[in-house]
Amino acid sequence: MEPLTHFLTGACIGRAGLNRKTAYATLAATLAAEAADLDIFWGFAGPVEELKHHRGITHTFIAVPIVAAAATGAAWLFHRWRERRRHRAATLLRDTKPPTAGQPVRWAWVYCAALIAALSHILLDWTNNYGVRPFFPFNPRWYAGSFVFIAEPVLWLLLGMAIIVPWLLGLTDTEIGVRRAQFRGRGWAIFALCGMIVVWCWRWAEHAQAQSMLENTQVTSTPITRIALEPFPVDPYRWHAILETQNYYQTAEVNTHTGSIDSEAPRDVLYKPTDTPAIEAAKRTLMGHVYLDWGRWAVVRDIGQYPVPGVDPPQLVPGRTWTTVEFSDLRFAYAFRGTGGSTGPATLSGWVYIVDGRDEAAEGMGSRVQK
Repeated sequence: MEPLTHFLTGACIGRAGLNRKTAYATLAATLAAEAADLDIFWGFAGPVEELKHHRGITHTFIAVPIVAAAATGAAWLFHRWRERRRHRAATLLRDTKPPTAGQPVRWAWVYCAALIAALSHILLDWTNNYGVRPFFPFNPRWYAGSFVFIAEPVLWLLLGMAIIVPWLLGLTDTEIGVRRAQFRGRGWAIFALCGMIVVWCWRWAEHAQAQSMLENTQVTSTPITRIALEPFPVDPYRWHAILETQNYYQTAEVNTHTGSIDSEAPRDVLYKPTDTPAIEAAKRTLMGHVYLDWGRWAVVRDIGQYPVPGVDPPQLVPGRTWTTVEFSDLRFAYAFRGTGGSTGPATLSGWVYIVDGRDEAAEGMGSRVQK
């Protein structure tokens, strides 16, 4: 999921009751819920390196205790900073009563909150169609639930309400002189987390229904060897379907509410590309190894002398030729993005410039070049 959902989930985990056990539970849970996405800094090493390491070691079960420890350590540093400020204030105000220490800190509970939040990050990322490798490096397989879109406004609403509504109620109590409650929002946080589970169950059921519809409807003219269903944002009834046959891929849009399957050949058909020397050379590059390891529905096409937008093609002496090899994944070829079927490259597509059918000249993703 995107960072906002992780942030709000971590905050709700802390406020669901763990903050009553110890100070800094919500802080540690929020930090741990976000920490795994620090792998985005691999982007400074280039787009292909970023793809290689995104949802990598920081998104594994073996890293969860370390992520939780790091979040707890950050909370400890914050605690030490606050303690120094408190003691400095007490020293300056010698003739007055020192400020109270506030809620006690139980570091075992702080670590427990961080551990739960770190696990929530893997669970949330598993629900969408990008996937995670939680057992890496022992098992490199990608796992994806593919029933929640990577950015889900319904979850933003649920989790955001759990944070904002108690705060607004607190402002109202202050205005009318009601004594401020020490722990506010526990019920809202539990409601939001339970609501998230309800959304998951609803989408899981709709995913199963869409799968059943595809299996009982003749969409393609030849036998299907593999099926995938990818979620749309907001609407739990719409699904992006990919069907593989021996010779081609066919995409479709499934609506479980109306019971319809929208797919029309040749508009939604992509014939499997024939391997060329340039494609074979591109598969041996860093881009090829990384993309084919991640892309469960990867398609590699030699699209000829078609320059990547924003990236200059190779400048060659006369007698030498270049071609662009495109890597795309049909999981992200949503019709609402104008990239369905064979109409264009999908999101998260990569490319390699190949010279003379064998030599790599450049590679990257989008308009970013891997240095």
